[in-house]
Amino acid sequence: MSKVNQKEIMTSFMDEVWNAGDFSNLSQYISATYEVIDDPGDAWNGKELNHEEFIERVMYSRNAFQNLNFDIQEMIDGDEKTAIRWKMSGEHTGDIPMIPASNKKFCISGMTFYYFKNGKISGHRQAFDRLGFIQQINAFG
Repeated sequence: MSKVNQKEIMTSFMDEVWNAGDFSNLSQYISATYEVIDDPGDAWNGKELNHEEFIERVMYSRNAFQNLNFDIQEMIDGDEKTAIRWKMSGEHTGDIPMIPASNKKFCISGMTFYYFKNGKISGHRQAFDRLGFIQQINAFG
């Protein structure tokens, strides 16, 4: 059996699913269950998601942030895991818990470790610059 090209999967997954909101190939990228292992502040943190719940999670962000875009800055491939360092940009046009839409543009950085099982993404751990986001949208005046 040939090794799955995790970098290719990650690049296509980020472009199609997160950047374009296209879920037509989701089952090619995501396992039947996807675990949000460690993503502090994420409403789905610590939960296992099926495909419908995963789509709901992505759409939560896409609905809050117009022109949402993840630009992969760096990617490291490991044994059944791939780490990406990214810049996320967009415009905060939708309400999120405790922060009403500001209609301000933002660009923040973060890192995500994606885990693979049987050639598909099965979960992640993530950290990103939440304070930078709050500052850029001037959330608290």
